[in-house]
Amino acid sequence: MVKQRKNRDLITRQNVTPAQIKRLTKKALKNSFKNTPSKGCVYLKDLPIGSLFQIESGPTRGVLISCEHDAYVIITKSENSEELGKKYISSNTSVKEITKV
Repeated sequence: MVKQRKNRDLITRQNVTPAQIKRLTKKALKNSFKNTPSKGCVYLKDLPIGSLFQIESGPTRGVLISCEHDAYVIITKSENSEELGKKYISSNTSVKEITKV
């Protein structure tokens, strides 16, 4: 009986006015999530076509072929030999551009 009373006390309803809802949604849209790559890295979508890159999280290297919605790349070096070849990966992948070949 005591447990039911505690649960009932925890569930309280508050009236929310339309003005409060409007204010909260405006604040949420204003303070939206802003994603940026790590220091020294760029997004794959920001690289010019034909550039060499290395994925930040591992030893995977490749060449950018095209980038529309997703990036079409050729993976040239990877830990797994299964990952080599042409692949589609996210254009928001954080990579380091390789200037020296």
